[in-house]
Amino acid sequence: MSQPEYTTAQTNALTNHDRKPIHIPGSIQPHGILLALSTQLEIQQVSNNTQVYLCKAPEDLLGQPLSYLLEPQPVEIVKQCLVKKVGSANNFKVLINTLYGKIYFDAIAHRTEEAVILELEPTDSEFEVSFLNFHSFASEAIAKMQSTSNLGEFLHLVAEEVQKIIGFDRVMVYQFDESEAGSVVAEVKREDLSPYLGLHYPATDIPAQARELYTRCFLRFLPDLTAEPIKLIPTENPTTHQHLDLSYCLLRSFDRCCTEYHQNMGVKALLVISLIQEQKLWGLISCHHQTPKYVSYEVLKMCEFLGQIVSSELAHKISYSEWDYKVKLKSLQSEFLESISQADNFIDALIKPEIRLLDLVSASGAAVCLDNEINLVGATPNIDEVQALIEWADTQVSDNLFSTDSLPKLNSEALIFKDTASGLLLLRISKVRRYYILWFRPEVIQTVHWAGNPQESMQAQADGSYTLSPRKSFEQWQETVRLTSLPWKPCELDSAIALRNAIVGIVLSKADELAKINLELERSNQELASFAYAASHDLKEPLRGIYNFSTVLLEDYAQVLDDDGIECLQTVVSLSVRMETLINALLRLSQLGQAQLRLQATDLNELLNQVIDVFRASRQDSGLVDIRIPRPLPTVLCDRVLVNEVFSNLLGNAFKYNDKAEQWVEIGYFSQEEAGQGSRGAEEQGSISPLPLCPSAPLLLVPHTQSPIFYIRDNGIGIPHHHLETIFRLFKRLHSQEKYGGGAGAGLAIVKKIVELHNGKIWVKSTVGVGSMFYFTLE
Repeated sequence: MSQPEYTTAQTNALTNHDRKPIHIPGSIQPHGILLALSTQLEIQQVSNNTQVYLCKAPEDLLGQPLSYLLEPQPVEIVKQCLVKKVGSANNFKVLINTLYGKIYFDAIAHRTEEAVILELEPTDSEFEVSFLNFHSFASEAIAKMQSTSNLGEFLHLVAEEVQKIIGFDRVMVYQFDESEAGSVVAEVKREDLSPYLGLHYPATDIPAQARELYTRCFLRFLPDLTAEPIKLIPTENPTTHQHLDLSYCLLRSFDRCCTEYHQNMGVKALLVISLIQEQKLWGLISCHHQTPKYVSYEVLKMCEFLGQIVSSELAHKISYSEWDYKVKLKSLQSEFLESISQADNFIDALIKPEIRLLDLVSASGAAVCLDNEINLVGATPNIDEVQALIEWADTQVSDNLFSTDSLPKLNSEALIFKDTASGLLLLRISKVRRYYILWFRPEVIQTVHWAGNPQESMQAQADGSYTLSPRKSFEQWQETVRLTSLPWKPCELDSAIALRNAIVGIVLSKADELAKINLELERSNQELASFAYAASHDLKEPLRGIYNFSTVLLEDYAQVLDDDGIECLQTVVSLSVRMETLINALLRLSQLGQAQLRLQATDLNELLNQVIDVFRASRQDSGLVDIRIPRPLPTVLCDRVLVNEVFSNLLGNAFKYNDKAEQWVEIGYFSQEEAGQGSRGAEEQGSISPLPLCPSAPLLLVPHTQSPIFYIRDNGIGIPHHHLETIFRLFKRLHSQEKYGGGAGAGLAIVKKIVELHNGKIWVKSTVGVGSMFYFTLE
């Protein structure tokens, strides 16, 4: 049978096996008797061995009040169970007169949902074990177990002390793993027995129902696995008309599979003590004896008490063994989060230095995904594989955290990168945006030693199905486990969750801080715009006076001035004209800062024709002007007057900064589809062409927008690369006033302001000596 076939057959067989109602076997073990009582303490069911212990046939007891059998004091103790929670037991000694004489019994009474159950086991002792005797008996064992902080030593001491108390041939401590399989982690045994220490056992050996019962009942004692069970009379409870729930009964009989399983191991007596950690079944103290062996109820209670002490100590030992590692993770986490909170660049803070992100969960590689941007750290799959992994995880992960130490078993496509990512820990930072951190661990090939071949438990039936049967052999059997990594520890998962919570907190804090800054910036900008408007407006009056008086002096008093004086006055006039140009530009920019857009559907073809007409009329050499429009422009929603100014400025600059004999300007636009295709084509080539030659040519930048991308392209002098950003600054000129017709250097700043008022963007691509291409969008 192949591994996939075995796994499917095992799952089906285990499901059927787990459905077996082992808590209602309808029988008990023969070393005691059982009475099921109504809430009025009337005997409704009895085990079919009362004649042996009480000299009374079952028929003589059915329907009788409990007082028919017991004295008033023990009846009152049983009655107290009616006010206790289900499963809570009262333990006491009871004397019953029989035809054989007086017999002492250990009595255990507890309540179920519908009945009170009384178990009676004959005992040689008529006295309760005192607390002092019990304490002296157990205190030495407890002191030894508390003397070590090492988990392995502690579990070995547990096995030693339990064996001293009960005298069984073998005592093992058995630990469950995440898959409900388990292994023997401590063992004390008779020298001639084969060791089981270190052997693994499949989950099928202790089915889910058995594990659930071990979680509720801390003790299970089977003194003779060869004994025949004793039936209850009647089979069904008269009140519920169902089999009696014996979940909390110490005398509950055992399943046939349990008998056969342990007999195949050579075991005739069995005692199991549950170890509970954080309300879950952590493991078992499993005690085997090669011959039937009875242990008194007092010793059993001591074993149960020790089990509770061990469970309590277990938390400390596990915590102590993991403490150093947890402290290391906490220290790394604290340092990491501090650097993130203070960083200007979020990505850099996460991945530089890269070792911190990996050490946070002890991973060998990581991927940080923020939308479509993926950054890789350490040993990882490639970006395409990580992208595919995230898309797969989106369909698999419902929570913010997902982890597996066997990714290729869940996703067959992960087989190709098993060497780097057999283990995956995925952290979703945001459900709105595609923000993820993925950590990876490589494949670790392991050799697992099983107690016998687990596949031998699967028995084929005539109809082709499989059932679980006890294995015949428990000799060591090796299996090589592949496609798995080291498992992720709970403290590592906690570290990942803490990172997510901290990142969310930092982002919210940054957003709040940014909102306050933006509010203050908006207020400051408004004040600055108001100041600029007032200042520029008020400056024009004295400046006009300077110009006028300087002109008067030149016209009326030139004859009394020498050449130097006249030159100085001419300079004053020239500078006042220049200053007025600058003030007008500043005034225009401040007006734009306070302007309200008047949006309307605008046919850009009509608007552009008006711009060109005005432009041609203002130039004497208009006959040489070559303006190309490859295709009609679209109609857009915009402020008609302001967009007219954008085209006028860009068109004027295109001809102004052109020293070619044959000058031309091309005005057009790209649709988003055309722009996207051009951009992808350029990326595939690995570079961007120096200057697009047609509307379908690749763009330098393609912003995330749905609006068309307009362009104005020329064959002018071009712009040096290091000036491409600075040209949009106010009063920024690349040439002296004497060259290219002068100017205030405010035109592009005004264009940029208008475009941004439309929630658009503007940028330029240029090659010196070839020409420039300005792009802009209007949202």
